[in-house]
Amino acid sequence: MSSNSNAVLVAPPGAGKTTRVPLALLDESWLGGGKIIMLEPRRLAARSAAAHMASLLGEKTGETVGYRVRLDTKVSAATRIEVVTEGVLTRMLQSDPSLEGVGAILFDEFHERHLHGDLGLALCLQAQSLLREDLRLLVMSATLETAPVARLLGDAPIIESKGRAFPVETVYSDRPAGFSSGALWRSESLEDRTARTVTAALPDHEGDVLVFLPGMREMRRVDSQLRQQGIGRGMYEAVDIVLLHGSMSLEEQGQAVAPSPSGRRKIVLATSIAESSITVEGVRVVVDSGMMRVPRFSPRTGMTRLETVPVSAPSADQRRGRAGRVAPGVCYRLWTEQEQLMLAPRSTPELLEADLAPLALELAAWGVSAPSELAWLDEPPAGAYASACELLQQLGALDRERRLTPLGRRMAALGAQPRLARMLLSAAAISHAAADTACELAALLSGRDPLRGERSADIALRLGALRALRRGAPGGAGGGVDEAAARQALAEARQWQRALAQDGAGASPSAEAPQAQPLPRGANEAASPHSGGSQAAPSARSAVTSPSSRSADSSLSARDTDASPARELSIGALLAFAYPDRVGQGRGDGRFLLASGRGAVLTPTQPLSFAAFIAASEMEDADSESRIILAADVEESELHAYHSDRISEEASVIWDRSAQAVRARRKLMFGALVLKEEQIAKPDPNAVTAALLDGVRVEGVSILPWSKQSSQLRDRIRVMRQYDAELPDLSEEALLASLEDWLEPHVSGIRSRDGLQKLNMMHVLEAMLSWSDKQRLDELMPTHMTVPSGSRIAIDYTDPEQPVLAVKLQELFGLQETPRIAKGKLPLTLHLLSPAQRPVQVTQDLANFWRNTYFEVKKELKVRYPKHYWPDDPFAAVPTNRVRPRP
Repeated sequence: MSSNSNAVLVAPPGAGKTTRVPLALLDESWLGGGKIIMLEPRRLAARSAAAHMASLLGEKTGETVGYRVRLDTKVSAATRIEVVTEGVLTRMLQSDPSLEGVGAILFDEFHERHLHGDLGLALCLQAQSLLREDLRLLVMSATLETAPVARLLGDAPIIESKGRAFPVETVYSDRPAGFSSGALWRSESLEDRTARTVTAALPDHEGDVLVFLPGMREMRRVDSQLRQQGIGRGMYEAVDIVLLHGSMSLEEQGQAVAPSPSGRRKIVLATSIAESSITVEGVRVVVDSGMMRVPRFSPRTGMTRLETVPVSAPSADQRRGRAGRVAPGVCYRLWTEQEQLMLAPRSTPELLEADLAPLALELAAWGVSAPSELAWLDEPPAGAYASACELLQQLGALDRERRLTPLGRRMAALGAQPRLARMLLSAAAISHAAADTACELAALLSGRDPLRGERSADIALRLGALRALRRGAPGGAGGGVDEAAARQALAEARQWQRALAQDGAGASPSAEAPQAQPLPRGANEAASPHSGGSQAAPSARSAVTSPSSRSADSSLSARDTDASPARELSIGALLAFAYPDRVGQGRGDGRFLLASGRGAVLTPTQPLSFAAFIAASEMEDADSESRIILAADVEESELHAYHSDRISEEASVIWDRSAQAVRARRKLMFGALVLKEEQIAKPDPNAVTAALLDGVRVEGVSILPWSKQSSQLRDRIRVMRQYDAELPDLSEEALLASLEDWLEPHVSGIRSRDGLQKLNMMHVLEAMLSWSDKQRLDELMPTHMTVPSGSRIAIDYTDPEQPVLAVKLQELFGLQETPRIAKGKLPLTLHLLSPAQRPVQVTQDLANFWRNTYFEVKKELKVRYPKHYWPDDPFAAVPTNRVRPRP
């Protein structure tokens, strides 16, 4: 890197990228005594790498080599190599974009493509371009697709190292896993297949066994099956089973990767956390299920769901490489060699599938208005980014132009997930107690559930267990409580308390909570370990009292915390600050309507199922209704008191189809939730008329009281328009499109279908015509025709192409030609009727009928109606409307 600002390093697992490269760069002249920052995706890897480098220097961690991770930092004034996790690098860049004193930034295991890794590289590239031309950037990985990264880094050189990894034999399954068909493990469960492979491999190979599984559920099942098969007793008594996953504490993770005691072996059941960076000492055998669990964010629902999917080819190679770190090894792949060829060639970058709210907040804090202003390996998807900005606007972090608000700047500086940051700052503006509770909630929501196997979604149970442990209450660590998870949550809560104290706005959080002590089992306040019917401790609802004072910060105004001095604030009210879109209104059966408009459900039935309102902190996206994982009840009064800025009043005057009438209602809304609804006694008359016209549009003009006379007038005008286009268009489409012009003047005060029936449609239509229009219409399109018998017969204009004159045949005797209208341009269609008023002939050529068809018709009619008059010469016969002509 002495001649290039940027470079890409590719080396296989075990080659020494993580621990050798930073030390090798320390004495480079271009570094000039500056620091090296190395980015590690995982906390355990960061601590392990720092410890190993320090040991190579014969020092303790925190001297030349140190680390910064969440909840733990070991650095000193002498530290020149800092191993940091991704979020820490982002905070460093936001605090000091020029990174004064830093000479190089190393991105380790970049192939994992975590969101903060991509963000960190994008920010570093801009800082390098605008502020620090001398800053060096090195991207490192074992399985990275190098060409795109090199281009992003300005056609940087690619350095390849073969390393000294030991050979690893690969053993494929003889039975397909079913990756492509989706029928994964159809004949045998994943857990059965994994356990069987592990027990078969143990006697054939030396060393420890590393087993890759998708998640905790599969790990626990395999653990159970291995123990049932004799692991840990008999000939396998010297074999230990340990778990390794991301939600464990750093201490627990450290114990899992530590070397086995002399004479003992271990089986490590791990998630993808063990793919890279972390060396599990002594591993000679890898059993890879080929599956991993990934979060998939849906911009449509705003929620994330976990999906179990096949690993990519690079991930499979990373896992395989774990077996060759210390000696030759073997990797059992539980899929066929043919299926290996079908694996994805690269892992999907997290920013293409993740919730982008944290990214959008960081970019706004950085000062860019759109991702396109930075250089990315993969640019964030536009739809997901827009959804993220919309959420940040709901949380008050961004304004309408997507610029950072004062509150948003504090949220970004806090370093918490945006939802949790909003909750923390809002709580701090209310009271000490609210801030402390919010810190505990943020810690609980960021880590693993301290109540193992608890089926109730009530987060109050978890908070009760946490507080019991903190107070040292008897039984606080028993009864199904995961003490390690609870202690980690307490430590993180203290971190948030310190962060809020540094923020300094609003009510200051209380002093740091006391250290938790080991506790006996059996306390009444501990949450029950049994599923379903657990009850919270007396303090578990966690009501806190707000003071009379308000925050001076205008970004958290009184409308955010509109409460009386003695008012209590529940867990649910706090969660609503973070999850306003997930406030749910109960339907009484475990189903809820969320403020976002989506449905959600609690399963199984539990006390929260019957809550009037809840705030859900964790949900799993499903088909039509999301499944609620964690939630707390919230009182409607708290929504009014603390979330009044999200409550709006909507006055609606609409057409109610079921009632066939206009309904005027006033609603108090929290998003899509109706908090209160009442009838408006005296609605705006104009709004009523508009709603009535909407009703006519919905129902169609058939809702109007069309009489025969008015229907005929409408039809006459429609026929007349063929000869006079100046007349109004009275087709269904035209009438509905112009209701305000012709109908509105006549419906003042009418509010229902019944009221419309009082309209005189003749008057309504005639009002659309001028005096001359009416004169021309009567002349060209008469309502009636006087026939030879003297009868005045109405003309049917229903068919504008063929107006009909229906008349008894005998009344037309003597008429030579077909009658015409429109000044002779339009012949009438004659429906010639029998004495019983039934059509016997339809014609527009009367003369031809008399000459050719009449005599055939006469034979039939004379038989059926012998008393009637049937002359031989219709041209000369006397017309009559009687049985026979008058003498």
